[in-house]
Order: sequence, then C-alpha cells, then structure tokens
Amino acid sequence: MLLFQMTSFKQLAIIGSTASGKTDLSIELAKKSSANILSLDSLALYKEIDIASAKPTTEERDNIKHYGIDELLPNEPFDVTTFIQLYKKAKKESIQENKNLIIVGGTSFYLSSLLNGISELPKISKRTKEISNQHLQNVEEAHSFLHSLDPEYMSHVNTRDRYRIEKMLNLYFETSLTPTEYFKKNPAKPTITTDLPIYEIEVERDILRGRIEKRTQKMLEDGLIDEVFYLEKTYTRQANCMKSIGIKEVLTYMDGRYNKNEMKERIVIHTAQLAKRQRTFNRSQFQDKTLLPLETLQKLLLKS
Repeated sequence: MLLFQMTSFKQLAIIGSTASGKTDLSIELAKKSSANILSLDSLALYKEIDIASAKPTTEERDNIKHYGIDELLPNEPFDVTTFIQLYKKAKKESIQENKNLIIVGGTSFYLSSLLNGISELPKISKRTKEISNQHLQNVEEAHSFLHSLDPEYMSHVNTRDRYRIEKMLNLYFETSLTPTEYFKKNPAKPTITTDLPIYEIEVERDILRGRIEKRTQKMLEDGLIDEVFYLEKTYTRQANCMKSIGIKEVLTYMDGRYNKNEMKERIVIHTAQLAKRQRTFNRSQFQDKTLLPLETLQKLLLKS
C-alpha cells in the first residue's frame, strides 16, 4: 500500500545529493499519494533561473503544486526564514486541500533548520539601520569589525555576503550582543515538532558522476550560457545567485578565462564536490533516516 493514506495530514522528506533523482521521485510519489511538494533548493527558489537550477519544468511538475520554486527574483535576498515561512504556508494549504506534503531538496541545511529551529531576531530600529548602513559602505571592513567581536560566528560568513553581514550588524547594534551571545540567550525553536520520516537516495559515486556529466551537457544544450548572459545583463554580478555552480563558471567563460570544454569540466567538478559535501552533511545531521538506492526507494514508497 502507499506510504501515505488520506486519513489525516502526513509529511515526509526526500533528500540526496544533486542529480540523485529526488525531483522525479517526489513528483511520482506526489501524483500517487495526493501530495503537494516543498522544494528546499536555494537556486530553484528564483524565477528566471530555470536551466542552472535544473528545476522541474512546468510540464514536468504535471499540475502538482510546488512551493519553493519561482518565489523570488534573482536580486531579492533570502535566508532560512524564507523556507520556514514557505513550509508553514505549504503545510497550512495542504491541510486545507486535504493533501499530504513531500519536502524535497538537496539543500538539507534548510531541512535541518526546520527540524532543529532557528532563533527569532529582534525588531530593528531605524537608528540601528542607519548605523549599520554607515558600516556597510565598505562590506569587507564591516565583516572585519564583526569578526573582531565574534570570530567564531563570523568565520562562517563570507566577507562579501552583504545580506548576512547587514543582519549581524543590525543584531549587534540593536542588542549590544555578538551573534554568538545573542543566539545563546535566544535558543532555536523547531518548526517541525512531530516525527518526520526522512528518506535519502543512495547513489554510487561513479554513477552519480555520470549523471552529473549528463545533466551538465543537457544544461548547456538547453541554453545555459544564454541564461547566464541574460541574468548578468538584467541583475549584474552582485546578486548572490551569481556565485552559484553553473553560473559562476559560465561567467568565467564569458570573461575569456575558460574555453567551453574547461567551463563544462569545471561545472562537473564543482557539482561533484557539492554532492560530496551534501552527503557528508546528511550523514552528520540526520541519524534516523532511511538510506536506500533510488530503485529500492521507489518500490518502498510507491508500492500499492
């Protein structure tokens, strides 16, 4: 019988490294179990980034309602709270529609945040924002200032990540607490408080590498270079999404520092490295999960 039964609202998560087959499995399961899908992917979240994100097309979504896809413009910032709000919306509407919910995506940090929670931030005054903006005239110096106060926390924040640096400046000037001090005094509150079955797709490294190479080739055939050219022209290189794998390599190619073959190979290498980091993160964060090859998971989740 299907894993989901329509006696009450149920939810599960499907995780796995990039190119492991999560998207197809989630759509297939959603069709058979009357479910909506919440995508936890930091690139699919953006409109107009269709090829680089490898998001499912409208046709592939097959009338399944998706949350977390095409939610923001590429120059709009987001953080983990964006996905928390999307989860709350997806759950509420799924219950209203008498549907289940499938949470799927390779950016498992967001799933971990839903399960483990994040700390609520204080309301920021106008005066605090003015002080922060003065410091942000030089973003790297602002990072150095925060790093001198809280090296442990700021070592995990990129020196050019203006959005996060601004948030931490606001936090410090509003509360007089470093990020570490504030988050210690304001512990995280989980968003998902019930048991969540988690299924991870296991793929052998060589097979995954082959899938990554195929997907990269398809992205190029589908017009990846044109998409990145449009994104740069429309949103410049300042948007955070322009640092993503598949985009940054094309920009380097456009600068004349890679030829086409080098660009393709770099995308494959960087994607494979990302997949390794994803596997490591999933192994460390999700202890009570079911780890199975794709074909076995399909039989388990889709059996009727």
